[in-house]
Amino acid sequence: MSHKLKVVTIGGGSSYTPELLEGFIKRYHELPITELWLVDVEEGKEKLDIIFALCQRMVKKAGIPLTIYKTLNRREALQEADFVTTQLRVGQLKARELDESIPLSHGYLGQETNGAGGLFKGLRTIPVIFDIIKDVEEICPNAWIINFTNPAGMVTEAVYRHTKFKKFIGVCNIPIGMKMFITDVLKLTDKDELSIDLFGLNHMVFIKDVIVNGQSRFPELLDGVASGTLTAGSVKNIFDLPFSEGLIRSLNMLPCSYLLYYFKQKEMLAIEMGEYYKGGARAKVVQKVEKQLFELYKDPDLNIKPKELELRGGAYYSDAACEVINAIYNDKQTEHYVNIPHHGHIDNIPADWSIEVTAILGRDGAKPHPRITHFDEKVMGLIHTIKGFEIAASKAAMSGELNDALLAMNLTPLVLSDKDAEVLTREMLLAHKAHLPNFAKAIAELEKASH
Repeated sequence: MSHKLKVVTIGGGSSYTPELLEGFIKRYHELPITELWLVDVEEGKEKLDIIFALCQRMVKKAGIPLTIYKTLNRREALQEADFVTTQLRVGQLKARELDESIPLSHGYLGQETNGAGGLFKGLRTIPVIFDIIKDVEEICPNAWIINFTNPAGMVTEAVYRHTKFKKFIGVCNIPIGMKMFITDVLKLTDKDELSIDLFGLNHMVFIKDVIVNGQSRFPELLDGVASGTLTAGSVKNIFDLPFSEGLIRSLNMLPCSYLLYYFKQKEMLAIEMGEYYKGGARAKVVQKVEKQLFELYKDPDLNIKPKELELRGGAYYSDAACEVINAIYNDKQTEHYVNIPHHGHIDNIPADWSIEVTAILGRDGAKPHPRITHFDEKVMGLIHTIKGFEIAASKAAMSGELNDALLAMNLTPLVLSDKDAEVLTREMLLAHKAHLPNFAKAIAELEKASH
C-alpha cells in the first residue's frame, strides 16, 4: 500500500465516529493513517459538522499528522481510498422506531436486527451497501470495505450472494463483548494468550471453547455461567436475563445475548410489550442518549471520546474495526471474529453461506480458524432456520417484490402467523416507503388497493 493511508467512513456523522477515531489514534504507531474522510447524507449534515469539529480537536490533542475531511459527496471521498468503513442507518433512528413499534403493536418482538424489524432494516440497508460497492469497484477497486452496519450477517450474505465484490468483511461488537467478559471472569492479563472458538451467524453465535495459553479453560467458565455466579457478557441494548442452567449445561456452549430472543422468546416479548405500553421502544432511549451525546460533542473544550458513549449500545465496535484494518494492513495473521463466506471450510453447512466465526486475518483477508471445521449439531436447526430467513431477505432486498418480502417475513421464527406476516409486511412497506425505492412498484399497488 502507498505511504498515504486513507480511510473513508460512510456514516461519518454517527455518534460512534469519535470511538473509531480514538481507535485509530491509539494505533497510529502501526497504522499511520494520513487521511480520514467522514461522509454522510444531507439529513445527517448537522451531526456530521459536530462530529467533524470534535474529531479535529481529538487529532490536535493527539498531535499526529492525520487530516480529517468531511463531505456529502461519497464519490469524491472514495478517490484512492485504502479502507472504507460503513456505519450507516438508512432512515436514521426514526426508521428504527418504526421497526420496533410496528411489530410490537401487533404483539410481536420489535428488534432492529431480528424478526420483522431486522428484515426491514435489511431491506432498506442492502441496496445502499450495493450502491457503495458499485462506487468502490469503479473508484478504488483495491479498497477493503469493513462493514459494521446492521444487520451485519444479512448484509454480508447479500454481498457475497448477489455481487462479485470480494473485499468485504462484516464486523460486530457482540463477540468483542463476550471476549472482554471472558478476560474479566478468568482474570486474564495482557501477557495471557486467549483464543476463542466462536461460530454461528451474526447475533446468533456460540462459544464452544476458550483456550488460555494453550489450555482449555472452558469448563470453569461454563460452570460459572450455568450456576449463575457469572452472567454472560450482555450488551446495552438487550435486557440482561440469565439463560437457565439447564440450557447452558445441555448445550455445553455459551450463547450470545441475542439468543435470548430464541431461547426466552416469551419472556423477552413480555418485557418489550411492557416497555411499549409505557410508551418507549429501545429506539426512543437511544434517541435520548444520542441527543445528550451530541450536546456533549458540541462542547468546544471536549477533545476526547466521552465516557457516555458506552451507553449507546455499540461500544467496542471501533476497536473491532480498527483491529481488522490493522490486521489486513500489517498482514498480522491474528485472530478476529468476523462475518465472511467460509467457502466450504465448515464441513456440515452449505459451502456458499456467509457465517460469523473465529478467523485468522492478514493481507489477503479472513479465513475461518483452522480449528473450526464443524458447526455443533445441537444448534444446526436454529442456524439453518435463520440462514434461510437471511437468504430470503437478501433476495427481497434485491428484487423489490412483495412476495419475496412476504416469504422472508414468514420464514422468521419470531413471526408466528402467516396472516400476521402479511399485515406486518404491508404496514411496514408503507411506513418505510421513503427509504425503499426498490419496492416503489409494490408500494404503489398496495396504496392503490387500500383506497
